[in-house]
Amino acid sequence: MSTALAVSPLTVQDAEALIDAARSAAEKAGVTVAVTVLDAGGHLLAFRRDDRAVLIAGETSTRKAYTALQLNAPTADLVDAVQPGGLFHTLPTALDRPLLFIAGGVPVHRGGRLIGAIGVGGGAPDQDHGFATVAVEALAQR
Repeated sequence: MSTALAVSPLTVQDAEALIDAARSAAEKAGVTVAVTVLDAGGHLLAFRRDDRAVLIAGETSTRKAYTALQLNAPTADLVDAVQPGGLFHTLPTALDRPLLFIAGGVPVHRGGRLIGAIGVGGGAPDQDHGFATVAVEALAQR
């Protein structure tokens, strides 16, 4: 008999809360962004791009979320790993689905389990990482 407790999956309501928190943080900083939220299976739960955000922000937010999910790590922590000589140097080109090793993707955990990821694109990488982190922390407080 298993004694493991079930962990609630990431819901659409959670995804909307993540988007709202990230966009609010970006708005306070005067930055227009796109935000993507994926569930644990890598499926899109929610997406929003500010009207004035650069078009590529949508693609980068999605790739950042996917990368954070697949490697269960913030993309900000992985940037050095894909540099020449790094542990994951060839990983960005080894898979069919492109990964993006730029800060702004953060995994989402509940009860110690990976339940999804958020990606933010449109600002400077450190800004995007900050907006995503604020959103994950806000969700944890709910």
